[in-house]
Amino acid sequence: MIAAGAVAHAEDLTRAWLVSAEAGAKADTVAAPRFLSEEIGARVGMSWGRRGDLAAPLVVVAGPEAVEALLPPLLRGAWRAHPAGEAAKTSEGFSVRTLRAAGRTAVVIAAATPRGRLFGVGWLLRKLEIAPGRVEAPDDLSIDTAPAQGVRGVQIGYRFKNNSYDAWTLAMFERRVRDIAIFGGNTIQVIAPVSDDAATSPLFPAPPLETIIGLSALAQRYGLNFALYYPLLAKDYGEPATVAAELKTFEALIRRLPKVDALYAPGGDPGHTHPDKLFPLVEREARVLRRVHPGATVWVSAQGFDRAESEAFYAQTQRHPEWLTGVFHGPQTRDPMATQRRLIPARYPIQFYPDIGHTLHSQFPVPEWDPAFAITEGREPVNPRPLGQKTIFRHFAPLNTGAVTYSEGVNDDVNMSLWFQLGWSPDVSPRAVMGDYARVFLGARFGAASSERFADGLMALEKNWTGRAADNAGIDTTLALFDDLERRASLTQRQDWRFESALYRAVYDAWARARSRAEAERQATALAVLAQAPKLGAEAAMRQAENALAQPDAPEALALRARLFDLAGRLYAHAGLQLSVQKYGASSIERGANLDRVDASMNDRVWLRGQFGEIRALSDEARRQARLAVIADPTMAARGALYDDLGDPDREPHLSRGVGFDRDPDLRESAIDGVADKIPDDGWRGAWTTYAETLYDRPITMVYRDLDPKRTWRLRAVYAGEDYQLPMRLTANGVELHPPTSRVTNPMTIELAVPPTLTQSGELSLAWSRPPGVGGGGRGHQVAEVWLIPDPVETPVSP
Repeated sequence: MIAAGAVAHAEDLTRAWLVSAEAGAKADTVAAPRFLSEEIGARVGMSWGRRGDLAAPLVVVAGPEAVEALLPPLLRGAWRAHPAGEAAKTSEGFSVRTLRAAGRTAVVIAAATPRGRLFGVGWLLRKLEIAPGRVEAPDDLSIDTAPAQGVRGVQIGYRFKNNSYDAWTLAMFERRVRDIAIFGGNTIQVIAPVSDDAATSPLFPAPPLETIIGLSALAQRYGLNFALYYPLLAKDYGEPATVAAELKTFEALIRRLPKVDALYAPGGDPGHTHPDKLFPLVEREARVLRRVHPGATVWVSAQGFDRAESEAFYAQTQRHPEWLTGVFHGPQTRDPMATQRRLIPARYPIQFYPDIGHTLHSQFPVPEWDPAFAITEGREPVNPRPLGQKTIFRHFAPLNTGAVTYSEGVNDDVNMSLWFQLGWSPDVSPRAVMGDYARVFLGARFGAASSERFADGLMALEKNWTGRAADNAGIDTTLALFDDLERRASLTQRQDWRFESALYRAVYDAWARARSRAEAERQATALAVLAQAPKLGAEAAMRQAENALAQPDAPEALALRARLFDLAGRLYAHAGLQLSVQKYGASSIERGANLDRVDASMNDRVWLRGQFGEIRALSDEARRQARLAVIADPTMAARGALYDDLGDPDREPHLSRGVGFDRDPDLRESAIDGVADKIPDDGWRGAWTTYAETLYDRPITMVYRDLDPKRTWRLRAVYAGEDYQLPMRLTANGVELHPPTSRVTNPMTIELAVPPTLTQSGELSLAWSRPPGVGGGGRGHQVAEVWLIPDPVETPVSP
């Protein structure tokens, strides 16, 4: 049924006649009318489009010039009064009309091309309310629309690193292709069999080449574009034999593929080929490609290049190579897209390759993300970000002509669907797309009212990640919404991977909230007890602290944990989603296997246990108590220190954040809160696992104001983060405090005096910078903790 308030009236299409002018379509292609009939039939639970009587509504799918002849005479005047618009004459656009006359009704989908008709059918499917035995359309449909961007694609990686696709069969991929078409996607990009990955996956149901050939055939069958992402991985393409071998391998691959419409050759990520070798090699590949697949486009990127290599890249484009179609801008591109647009000749369009799958250590980190989520849910969780993705799209849209989104599986399914629709209509409301998403994928199972609530739930999941988990009561409200949907659904209805993945996220958020609150309380109790060591004695204080830290999770929280394990098993069975390395064959924890982090500590209990062992070995009680006093006051509040736990958004008051996500979605001009590869269970303090970082040549900056100019100060900092790092230089008000220094341990603590002349104005600005001009991902300088500690005030000696 139509959801209350959604439309004033509904048109019953349950027994509609489906008529078209595509009866002669090739057997190996799926024309739009057949697509519509199959999709509705699968949802409604019966054959659809052939069961009407003489008074039943018509659904017409045809080119604009053929519509009138397919209509009964009494509806032809209505069509002539409201014919297809100009959009229907474009390569992908369409018109939809509801026609009425003398008691007869027709819903017309008119488009000049098969692809336009496919997208018109997809639009109708997103608007229909379907239940078993029932199909209803909104009343008086009328739309004329064509896409704003010419490329709306997604990458599919059939490889071990992927969090789901390496477990998929071609039949599952065909379902994926159909879903892409429903949301207006027109390009499937596939990673070549050789990439920065294992040659095979233990989960593969078929060899990589066989599957990629099948994906190319699917694109051909549905009339979509097939693109090949082809990394260049050899060490040195200056060797003629290496180039010859590469070209031979490349030609063998493309000759096996039924269809190739575009080639994407990255400069890096993976691979690293200098532009002066990249361009000649890709030129030769382009010649081979166009002999086999005439008309294919060719795109290159500057991913991974340092400053000098980026300049060489621009120099190559300024030679105006005829074989080059354009440039794509992806992760690990040193220069902003605006800079590239200014330096690359206007004849070459820029295409976007945005990362929609990752939350940290990525192109678009979640801004100011609570470490409770970052440590547990990790880099590749189920991650609906409708408002965030719209911000990213809107920021870059004036500079590019389309996008192929970088994805690692189904964790970002919501984001993928949204990008297709943003590329079609940049002003579309994310909530409207969530409504379409819920209606087309869950409406037939859950009903209209529940699918609308599911759409609200997807929006709420993004809000769950705003602010500190412990303080965000909305997380519990979001879970209550999904719990209610689950209670109202039958077992069969619940067994939909899109519902299960959203529910998994809602449960995980609630688990992280409950754990973070409990772990913080345990640590606060433990530190308060340690502060009482002078009264209790060192040993008694440590025992009481250990007891506080060892308190179990509440039964309500443990019930959430059990649900996560159940849902993870269902998601593997229904979508191949690999949420655990050991249980489901994920390639690593950071590749979506956050079930393996479900019990990660969110306090310092492991580190404290190690400290207690060292303290118990001390023979002197005074020394034991002195050590405990330091542990009990980690921020040095008793000494009046100004403290920042960098990487924890709520505990870095002196960090200069920059312009922020809304104006700087890839955070090139903003500070980034990050989490290291280590977690507290590895014996690290929680404060070491989080850090602040900035990208490329932008320094990490901290600003102190209203300092007492009569005091002198010491600076203590902990440098910690990923194992890779670059030398960092520290300046204070422009004066060097230490030269470029490599981190010799991870973590590493430095302490030095701040020259008194630097604080006499009452303001101090600290800046950590990495060597200029470096490429890669722009990362590698990270600071975890900073204390600005006042020296003791000397008490004048009485004469």
